[in-house]
Amino acid sequence: MNNHLTQIPLQGGVDLTNCDREPIHLLGGIQPIGFLVAVTAEWVVRRASANVAEHLGLGVEALLGEPLNARLRPEAMHQIGGRLHLLRGPDAVERVFGVVLQEGGAAYDLAIHMSGELIVVEGEPSDLEDGLEAGTTVRGMIARLHQAQGFDNICREAVRQIRGLTGFSRVMLYRFDQEGHGEVTAESAASFQASFMQHRFPASDIPRQARVLYERNLLRLIADTEQQSVPVLPLLDNRQQPLDLSLSVLRSVSPIHIEYLRNMGVRASMSISVLRRGRLWGLIACHHNEPLRVPFERRTAAELFGQIFSLLLESRERELEQARDAEANRVHQRLMAALGAMRPGSRSLTEFLEMLAEVIPCDGVGLWSKSGTALRGHAPSAEEFAGIIRYLNRAASGRIYATHVLPEMYPEAADFTDRAAGVLAIPLSRAPRDYLVFFRRAVTHSVIWAGDPNKPVTVGPNGARLTPRKSFAAWQQTVEGQSRSWTESDLLMAERLRVTLLEVVLQLTDMAERERRVSQERQEILIAELNHRVRNILGLIRGLVTQSRGHAVTVVEFADMVGGRIQALARAHDQITTDRWQPAPLRELVMAEAAAYLNGKQDRLILSGPPVLLEPNAFTTMALVIHELMTNAAKYGALCDARGRVQLRWAFTPEDALEIHWTEENGPPVKPPMRKGFGTTIVERALPHDLNGEAELHYNLAGLEARFLLPAECVRPGSAAPAELARSDSASAVVVPRAESFSLSGRVMLVEDNLLIAMDAEDQLRHMGAEAVDVASSVQAALRLLDHAPPLIALLDVNLGRENSFPVADALQARGVPFIFATGYGETSAFPERFRGAEVISKPYTAAEMRRALQKRLGASG
Repeated sequence: MNNHLTQIPLQGGVDLTNCDREPIHLLGGIQPIGFLVAVTAEWVVRRASANVAEHLGLGVEALLGEPLNARLRPEAMHQIGGRLHLLRGPDAVERVFGVVLQEGGAAYDLAIHMSGELIVVEGEPSDLEDGLEAGTTVRGMIARLHQAQGFDNICREAVRQIRGLTGFSRVMLYRFDQEGHGEVTAESAASFQASFMQHRFPASDIPRQARVLYERNLLRLIADTEQQSVPVLPLLDNRQQPLDLSLSVLRSVSPIHIEYLRNMGVRASMSISVLRRGRLWGLIACHHNEPLRVPFERRTAAELFGQIFSLLLESRERELEQARDAEANRVHQRLMAALGAMRPGSRSLTEFLEMLAEVIPCDGVGLWSKSGTALRGHAPSAEEFAGIIRYLNRAASGRIYATHVLPEMYPEAADFTDRAAGVLAIPLSRAPRDYLVFFRRAVTHSVIWAGDPNKPVTVGPNGARLTPRKSFAAWQQTVEGQSRSWTESDLLMAERLRVTLLEVVLQLTDMAERERRVSQERQEILIAELNHRVRNILGLIRGLVTQSRGHAVTVVEFADMVGGRIQALARAHDQITTDRWQPAPLRELVMAEAAAYLNGKQDRLILSGPPVLLEPNAFTTMALVIHELMTNAAKYGALCDARGRVQLRWAFTPEDALEIHWTEENGPPVKPPMRKGFGTTIVERALPHDLNGEAELHYNLAGLEARFLLPAECVRPGSAAPAELARSDSASAVVVPRAESFSLSGRVMLVEDNLLIAMDAEDQLRHMGAEAVDVASSVQAALRLLDHAPPLIALLDVNLGRENSFPVADALQARGVPFIFATGYGETSAFPERFRGAEVISKPYTAAEMRRALQKRLGASG
């Protein structure tokens, strides 16, 4: 079986590390329930599973080197390309369900991820009869999970839900302990299945590299242990490397694990990772005695449920820890009150040893200091205690030290395990000298293992590999010479107690320590908040400087422009911070900005509207907009002579949004600007971009008119206040940004229905020098933009969901505007005849590809 898989040579004989050395992510094959292709960024096939002909109708040899879009429908390539753009992070896997890959063919569920420089696409036939409503199903499962009371009930409900969702005959929650061993803490199984409840599995059952993969790939299905693995060809690339299948949903199975499952009587299995703080906490393990392929969409629902279960489990565990801590804190506070009244010094602690023993559960306690020795409860003798202290001075190095198997570390302790098999030592001085030590007696107990935990060290049928154990019958082990383990909660309390005792020794009161901690926390919060806001402001100022630097003739003019904008932000922040970052009045904002221009001429600005408050984020954005309008009016508009005036009125809409109108009158005749400056960009785009609002500018001959709409969440009604007019004594210049020295210097139309792709393309176009990028997501929106302002060139995504961009191309062609098609499948044979020779770039396209296409098209049209 799997004879194409690489065998691992055993160096130095067979040992329990062989499993850990097996490269299970490089086995070079997949399970036969689906197919795999790996393609380059240009969609050229570099590798494919040997069964690809069963699914795509073309064998591996014929498919290698061919473009994938030659085999798949354009719509399928579009969906794959769109999902590829959504991949975020090295371990991201995107899914899409029910995709018809070829005309007249079956529907497939696809998984897309990156493996090095290759795009890996895996497909499984869709189960169209499944009828799963994933969203509704998961919501119901989560609701029942939340109804469960107590940690154990949540775990039982989780495995019951997964069994109902997937159809496995046995589902277990398998939790790892500190040593890596697993214990079944919850189980839901059919009546004919043997129970593994409370059974333990040794850490060697799940090797180290498998645990790493469980943290990266959260769900793993093995549909049938008897199926042959399908190799991914070629097995090695030109660098003699197999394909890394760490994130593959179809990755083949290690022969060792196959043998392990067979020995267990399992024909199909599935595992769902349970993480805590990003690390593997346990597994939801599913077993079945017959082959079982759970549909991909149903597995995805199970994976989502597992992630939510992980979060809920972490929350409930934290609640239990908090309850334990609360009980320990009550004892801790009693101790603090008593110690605070005592004369400082470690010697005074002897009469409080019984109380100290209540802080951390123990059988005995001892104090070792230069002043003498004190022992209480079940504890070693003074001579035995001295030996333990000598060992601690060598091993502890001034840190808290804990072990529940002291005889293994300190062999002399084997003589008194009935009094001290486990110790937790708290140093009370910087140098190893004084200790408070808690003791726990040995407890003889039984552990039930799922079979003998010691794997037989023999060479198995799969070559030089370790043979998994064959028996999983309950195997009971009697453990002697060990105490109960010290828990994480015990260690946390030990650290807190150490801090408390050191404070007493140093004559520090509890009140001073509490105030110091509270003050430090407040200072950290204030510093973090200040750092956050300062970084935001510095970033904004940097942007203002960068955008303004190319439009000033002199250094003085540049300083005036940047200074005016920074001052506008400063005035806005002054008004907001005066009210502790609460909403501030719009009228005060306008008056503060106008004061820089009116110079006592109150009749030049007319304000009308109800009292209204702007939320802080809206206030700072409107400050920049009003500043630019005032600056423009002072230099070019109604405020640049003695006759003009500005009317600013606002009112609430029926939807509780705020509509603002700016009208200039009696000023010089207005002409539309020859080019759009940074100030105009702020006025037109700040509200739509930052606040999801609206902004319109109209360059009427009689004066500039502007309309703005602030969404309801940005405004609220204010209290009545006397109307005041703005006054000023100076004006600053309008800033006009200078274009980058690049051939792409005009307006570009971008038609793209995916927001993230549109944002990336818009950024690339702007980096190439586009003065403006008009973005449309539909044919109707694009035609409206075209009627308003024809672009220099257009970039058109062919597939716009349920429509295509060919009508937009017709309209552009009629106006003589050049355009470029962008397609996720790169196939032009489906284009209308009139566009067969059009310039086309394939998704995902790079900035370099876009630049070449634009230069080529503009050169041809020029």
